[in-house]
Amino acid sequence: MTLSPKSNISPGRDSIDFVQLARDIKTWARDLGFQQAGVADTDLDKDEAHLLSWLGENLHGEMNYMAAHDGKRSRPQELVPGTLRVISVRMDYWPGQADQADTVLDDPARAYVSRYALGRDYHKVLRKRLQKLAERIAEQVGPFGFRAFTDSAPVLEKALAQKAGLGWIGKHTNLINRREGSWFFLGELFTDLPLPVDDPSENHCGSCQACIDICPTQAIIAPYRLDARRCISYLTIELHGSIPEALRKGIGNRIYGCDDCQLICPWNRFSRPSEESDFTPRHRLDSRTLIDLFKWDEAEFLRVTEGTAIRRIGHISWLRNIAVALGNSSRSEAVIEALQSRSNHPSELVREHVQWALGQHNPGDKTA
Repeated sequence: MTLSPKSNISPGRDSIDFVQLARDIKTWARDLGFQQAGVADTDLDKDEAHLLSWLGENLHGEMNYMAAHDGKRSRPQELVPGTLRVISVRMDYWPGQADQADTVLDDPARAYVSRYALGRDYHKVLRKRLQKLAERIAEQVGPFGFRAFTDSAPVLEKALAQKAGLGWIGKHTNLINRREGSWFFLGELFTDLPLPVDDPSENHCGSCQACIDICPTQAIIAPYRLDARRCISYLTIELHGSIPEALRKGIGNRIYGCDDCQLICPWNRFSRPSEESDFTPRHRLDSRTLIDLFKWDEAEFLRVTEGTAIRRIGHISWLRNIAVALGNSSRSEAVIEALQSRSNHPSELVREHVQWALGQHNPGDKTA
């Protein structure tokens, strides 16, 4: 269903106990596998100012969609007319079955994939559950206006989640929950139901700046200020062209995303493994070697990454990222042979990064 101004009042709605309904929604959300739900209003003026300042400094890089939609990103009632409240939910994703993140990062021969991307595409998982939550609400109150989002539209989801009491935005700009850390996905139901709102979460970062200090490419340029152009997640996922040479060494063996700022965060000592089977690592992507993954042709890449978030970057960026990681790995004949096997790749982007990687192992001879 899509909200419309006409959906604001439904027959019999004046008899609904919205306080009790809000409690029920949180219970139903937990029954559907969400760890928490909260309710926020639509006032994001302070967050809009922060967004505009960030965009004004061009810290979003090539993510032009962040500046699109004429301000609707920070104005839910304009994005979906008729919106009165936003039901914000979170779902844990830490894959307890995966190889230890630190172990993989410390092995230059292995490929590190951000923990959120090891299993099924979270967009599909959360969107389906949000739809079920909306259906359960409709069973209780009758037809109502709603629209579900999961990182799929211009929505300031972290700001809304903070207002809904799900956590606070940390110095690394990720949302942190005091009892469960930050390894979770967010989703939203925009609704025309006048539900009571929850108290926003307070910030508990204190004087800690572990996330700032650990960032391999110094992308967190100040507390709560991320220069996406330096962020490894941006470089390996959002950037479609050449990765700046000055940042390639810092990428290490991270071929899809980066988790360092979350791995170091002390609040994640409270995080718990996800119970969702959909987030279980697929195709041993938590433990594969760089050379193994570099061998995939496009057909193999598409087959193995089907249904995962990884597929969105495409085979060319996949090879680009792995070439950089191979350039950062320990020198061996196997590494050299793997890189040389792609030295004549049809893509100029791939060839450029392969030649750079070969140059790391053969200083002064980038045609090795």
